[in-house]
Amino acid sequence: MERVFKNFKKYKYLLFELTKKNIKLKYRRSYLGILWTLLEPILTTIVLTLVFTNLRKKADATFPVYILTGRLLYSYFAQSTRQAMKSIRSNSGMIKKVYVPKYIYPLSDILSNYIIFLISMIVLLGSMLVFKVQPTKYIFNAVIPLVLLLILCLGMGLILATLAVFFRDMEYLWGVILMMIMYTSAIFYDASIVPAKWIFYFNPIYHLIVNFRNSVYGTPLDGNSLMVSLGYSFASLIIGIILFYKKQDKFILNI
Repeated sequence: MERVFKNFKKYKYLLFELTKKNIKLKYRRSYLGILWTLLEPILTTIVLTLVFTNLRKKADATFPVYILTGRLLYSYFAQSTRQAMKSIRSNSGMIKKVYVPKYIYPLSDILSNYIIFLISMIVLLGSMLVFKVQPTKYIFNAVIPLVLLLILCLGMGLILATLAVFFRDMEYLWGVILMMIMYTSAIFYDASIVPAKWIFYFNPIYHLIVNFRNSVYGTPLDGNSLMVSLGYSFASLIIGIILFYKKQDKFILNI
């Protein structure tokens, strides 16, 4: 572990530069630039609100906030894991020419998307003001699901980056899995309307969304969801580190 931390400290400047580069490239040809980070969730939330309002059991003036608390977390998970999955292959030229710890590439993708994700939280804060969702002391609990989300994405990013090197079809398979995760995350509907509630236990994003919503709406964290999300997040990180470490020396033969 000491060697790992020394290695990380040595290449932290490169990590910073790669993270900054990823953010610049994301909006390089966009006229709106980083402003699109704020506009995109607003426009998507408007559409989802208009379409799915009838799925609510009763009229709810704060429904846009309900959607945003789910959609923002899911979008970060989907975008960061997609980019991390392609990170090794997309940087194959540099990997073949110079030694750099290979975990730097998926890590920079995860962090760059996390920064953009945190910026997009401005939209959520604005919607809370508009729709009069009063923050309480429980708002500080939001840090817990947000940190667990970052850990989960890092773990899944390492797993997917490793698998994608050896199985090119992983990109298409992960797209299907992400669609399943989205529809079982209760982003735009109330989970209580689903008879088969067992499906939510297999979705780590759902449990993070539950506690993030609780924090925003001023209620305590759900203990069951917290334990499940803790398990998923740290299990994925441990598996990701072990898998990536064992297979990284074979990357050069498959990229």
